[in-house]
Amino acid sequence: MSSTPDTFAPRSAAPTSVSFIGLGAMGHHMAKHLVGSFDTVMVYNRNFDKATAHAAEFGTQAVSLEQAVSADVIFSCLPTSQVVDDLIEQALPHLNAGSVWVDCTSGVPENAKASQAKLNAAGCEFLDAPVSGQTSGADSGTLTVMVGGSAKALAYAKSAIDCFAGLIVHVGDSGAGFAVKAVNNTLFAINAWAAVEGLSVLKAHGVNPSDALACINKASGQSFATLVTLPDRIVNQTYPKTFTIDLMAKDCGIAIDLQTEKQVPTPVMAQVASLVRAASNQYEPGSADFSEFAKFYQLMSGIILKDNH
Repeated sequence: MSSTPDTFAPRSAAPTSVSFIGLGAMGHHMAKHLVGSFDTVMVYNRNFDKATAHAAEFGTQAVSLEQAVSADVIFSCLPTSQVVDDLIEQALPHLNAGSVWVDCTSGVPENAKASQAKLNAAGCEFLDAPVSGQTSGADSGTLTVMVGGSAKALAYAKSAIDCFAGLIVHVGDSGAGFAVKAVNNTLFAINAWAAVEGLSVLKAHGVNPSDALACINKASGQSFATLVTLPDRIVNQTYPKTFTIDLMAKDCGIAIDLQTEKQVPTPVMAQVASLVRAASNQYEPGSADFSEFAKFYQLMSGIILKDNH
């Protein structure tokens, strides 16, 4: 990520108006934390009923896209960079110079650079600021936010990001936030896939999965997947739909594109990314939780990771 001059000039000493575009599983919770910290908190969603429901529940203002992008700090949290790009094109005539667009989508680094260029031409800034922590972290306001882009723009928008964040790290120039998020999600997929394989081996030898996890989670084999994903989604066979498997496959694909660009050998990342894509292909986009990769592995192994107790 090459360094670029940081010449951002904010429109005011501190933001007084904020907006949130995209009220899905994450955005719904993230936007509520903005209420009470700013004079104006606006929300927009393509399905406008979600915006009006959010306003009724949390005291935000349901507005048009044109109104939403007039804010000092504009958040977006959408499925893909392409959706964000389309909205930016619509928004350009309505932006106020000196505002900051903070995109919390798990996006493509090259798209972040293109969005930054478009917003710079309008006198604004674009921060790629994807989040990690799942819906529980969004609900509690403890998300990890990895930010790429202008340090001055981040300083201006930080009071708004703080509302839903437990940790904010400026990881580099435009695109760096998206890059870190893609690799993070791929590392999670590796841990989760390996944990399902390992527990399946143990179950084949008569070990109850929950008993195995009780040991692993106090030992060196633990990960977020063994601590949270397997007990809360897979071993109990609930698979609640939050972050979907097609989006996880997309993020793994972004990580592999980064690897290819710099010719870094990543055989484990590439293998798991391919397996996650194969699992995702079993479902219609948006229909299955990311944890349902375990059902695909179940077809391969013939072993159901269900608690025996």
